[in-house]
Parts: sequence; C-alpha cells; structure tokens
Amino acid sequence: MTAAAEAAALRQALEANGRDLIAYFENRLSDRQDAADLLSETAMAAWRRIDALPCDDATRQRMWLFGIARFVLGNHRRSRRRRSALVERLRESLRAAPVVVADPATTIAVRDAVDRLKDEQRELMLLVHWDGFSVTEAADLLDLNPSTARSRYAAARAELRSALFDLEGCEA
Repeated sequence: MTAAAEAAALRQALEANGRDLIAYFENRLSDRQDAADLLSETAMAAWRRIDALPCDDATRQRMWLFGIARFVLGNHRRSRRRRSALVERLRESLRAAPVVVADPATTIAVRDAVDRLKDEQRELMLLVHWDGFSVTEAADLLDLNPSTARSRYAAARAELRSALFDLEGCEA
C-alpha cells in the first residue's frame, strides 16, 4: 500500500472511531478535559506506526486504534502518578524547610527594587539569590561571559543597595 493510501486509511479509521475513542478516555479519566489530548496522542502514535495499520478490515483497525489508546492511557496514568509523587515529595520538603516570615512592606519594597533593575540585571540577580546559582553558573545559563556577568551583578547590587537604603531613609 502506498503512503498516501495508508494515510487515507488511517484518517478514515480515526474519523470512524474518534467519538468512541473520546468516550473511552472520558470514561476512564477523572479529568475529562484530558480526553481530547489523549485522542491527539493516540492519533500521533497511530501515525508513527502507520505501517502496522490493518488495511482492509474496519474491525481490526478499530481494535488496533483501541490498543494504541490503551497504551496512551497507561502512559498518561503513569505520568500522573509520577507527577503526584513528585509534588508530594516537594510538599514534604517545603514543610520541613524553615519558614522565614518577612515584613510585607519590606517584601514589596525588595520586589519593587528588583523589578526596577534592567532585564539582564534582574534575571542575573534572581538566578543568584532566588534560585541559588553562583554568578558563574548564572552567566553560563544566560550565555554571558563570566566577567560580564560579574560586572552586571556588581552594578545590580549597587542599584539595589541604593534603592533599599533610600527607602529606609539611610545614606548608601
């Protein structure tokens, strides 16, 4: 069978079984909105395996598509379980982490001062102070020369220091 004929046969099989495949997913998912995504994944998986499509038998095509749908659903469920387990581990680590409660006015002032930095300085400061990267690592992430990153970092620190000292009525 030619590639065009295989594509036409797959399109026809998907059109004939699309509603049933959506219903299959909707009946098995707690979030019915995922059904359309899984139908799309099923169509993509079928396209990748188009050479295995039973060509002349509509019943076998239906069974083949539902076999792929079952595989896609299994992958979806495993991904959900892994994601849920990861979220739970993250929650546990956050529960165990010490909580630092800052004065809301100070928090707003710091965020405002950071927001006033130039974009390239702001991202560098966030990577270093909020994400825990070194200046050299942040330079690598931002595709900067380390010396450029160090000078931007120093300038950003000076601007922040000035903005925050001015806020408190102190001299820098």
